[in-house]
Amino acid sequence: MTEALLETQTFPMTITEAAVKQVKRLLLKKGDDTLILRLGVKGGGCSGLSYVMKFEETARETDLLQNIDGVRIIVDPKSATFLTDATLDYSTANLLDGGWKWTNPNAGQSCGCGTSFTPKA
Repeated sequence: MTEALLETQTFPMTITEAAVKQVKRLLLKKGDDTLILRLGVKGGGCSGLSYVMKFEETARETDLLQNIDGVRIIVDPKSATFLTDATLDYSTANLLDGGWKWTNPNAGQSCGCGTSFTPKA
């Protein structure tokens, strides 16, 4: 399946402009703007499911893809279930409050650091 076909599917979540800018900074630092950012969830963490963010070289055939200002972002279909209508943001507010911020309406509760959550029943 080509990326063009993947992009025709509905992407489940929103990535803010600030998050896209930070991903661009990370890609520049890595020296490889062909990498794809994978977002997802996996079992683990304080609350049951942990958020996943990692760079990959290729997308899987079943991945959902969004291209924002030249940044390619993918989510697998299983993770999409838990990330529907979620938002990923990046804040540089201050040293204690800065960093990646997930807002997820599918989370019944989240851990204190915001990196894991328990899905709503």
